[in-house]
Amino acid sequence: MLKIEYQGQFKKDYKLALKRGCNPELLTEVISMLANEQELPEKYRDHNLMNSRSYKNARECHIQPDWLLIYQTNKDILTLKLLRTGSHSDLF
Repeated sequence: MLKIEYQGQFKKDYKLALKRGCNPELLTEVISMLANEQELPEKYRDHNLMNSRSYKNARECHIQPDWLLIYQTNKDILTLKLLRTGSHSDLF
């Protein structure tokens, strides 16, 4: 199981998502799968972020159509780093 690291901006983004009425259980489910090193189902559209200066070596998945999670995994030190969450317009 990977150790979860919450970045400061992720914590702010998470609070904003809750204010917008996003269901925290959906995010918890995705984070749990990632921390347990399970492959995400196709519906989450998990993919590498290409050509992104802000998010080098990061991945993105869709919790809902316009609710994203940006994260990094490091298998060498067994960590899951949660970088950002929010809508497309919030993140890009």
